[in-house]
Amino acid sequence: MNPLGIVSLGLMVCLIGGFSRIASAKLEEKFSWKQLAFDWPTPEAEAEAKSNGHYIVENNLPLGVERWQNRIFVTVPRWKAGVAATLNYIDINSTEKSPKLHPYPSWEANKLPIDVQPQDQKTPSGGRLDADKAQDAGIQLKDNSTVISTFRIQVDVCDRLWVLDTGLADILGSPKQITPNSILVFDLKTDTLLRRFTIPADQTKEDSFFANIVVDADRSECQDAFAYIPDLGAYGVIVYSLRNDKSYRVKHNFFHFDPLQGDFNVGGVNFQWTDGVFGLAVGPMNPDHSKDIYFHALASTKEFKVSNRVLQNESHVTGGDSYYDFKYVGDRGMNGQSTAEVFDPETGVIFYTQVNKDAIACWNIKRPYTPDTQGLIDSDSHTLVFPNDMKIDNEGTIWVLSDKMPTYLYKELDPSAVNYRILMGQNRDLIKGTPCEM
Repeated sequence: MNPLGIVSLGLMVCLIGGFSRIASAKLEEKFSWKQLAFDWPTPEAEAEAKSNGHYIVENNLPLGVERWQNRIFVTVPRWKAGVAATLNYIDINSTEKSPKLHPYPSWEANKLPIDVQPQDQKTPSGGRLDADKAQDAGIQLKDNSTVISTFRIQVDVCDRLWVLDTGLADILGSPKQITPNSILVFDLKTDTLLRRFTIPADQTKEDSFFANIVVDADRSECQDAFAYIPDLGAYGVIVYSLRNDKSYRVKHNFFHFDPLQGDFNVGGVNFQWTDGVFGLAVGPMNPDHSKDIYFHALASTKEFKVSNRVLQNESHVTGGDSYYDFKYVGDRGMNGQSTAEVFDPETGVIFYTQVNKDAIACWNIKRPYTPDTQGLIDSDSHTLVFPNDMKIDNEGTIWVLSDKMPTYLYKELDPSAVNYRILMGQNRDLIKGTPCEM
């Protein structure tokens, strides 16, 4: 055989092998839905909910994801009227490609205490920002386990589910503030409520919007857990101490959005957002037993960090002397806007979403934070249109939820196409061949 032919053949084999390795490391689709379906108590209950406007199928959009044992939790915020249940789970072992959602902790806990009827109107051009001001419904809940509307949730190392309940219904229609913003903590082993904490009114602002919660806890000191709740609308972070059952508000310039990074193009939809601090990740334990809390605004490509000791020292962080304790980490580069990030202790890598790129990316915290040191794990304009949330479980599995949210907000989703997906992949497989592998 011609030597050049041998070289060409060898090169082709190498290329095919390389492509196979990359392809095999891509995220795998675990579940997908054209429209969400729920596990109603009876067919009659579902029919009644549809007839009275309490269940409008196309208004149910999944947003948050989390995994605990054999459950995959899925949140469905009440952007519009007709959301069946806001906090749900599915069985991880389900053989169905589009399994029904089971309300958590119960149907009763997901039932709205007031009647909210659908509105005949389109989403305002600015989305949440241009929606009407929420009217206070002034409701006293009969059951503290009731969850009105949640976006992001987190399971901690002590088998507790932390839920940030905005208390808002019909956000884009005729918004109702049914209850104040609250933190709910459930014991997953018994499915019972351990704590409900209402964020004090003086810690919220007119433009406040809480859509995420990140927990800082150690298994050996479960009662000393802290939760960090970013205020993406009014540019602050609420710090909550479980032991003290108390919260306080932290402000900083780094919580604001970048005015040059507020233009988005996702799934053929162009829109402008001014969302501030949103993504947070709790880093590893440092030699002095502190942890760095990484964070970024949604309308930004820059990453920052601050020690958890700073955040947990109320008098210091709210007293005006902590400005320089917050550090600039680096820039993700053009179109690097991100909704969520999570730290993986096994690999020392922060995984994060890239919504303008239909992608999931990574960064090894031992490396400088520059565009060249970021790794692109997966990018797909079909399956990863608006990767909204992601988590990593204790088995090293990355879970990603994509939901075409801009199309849902500003246009209309095609009910005959797959719109919502939960994808998964193994941490070490996903970073192979990227700058995140060290």
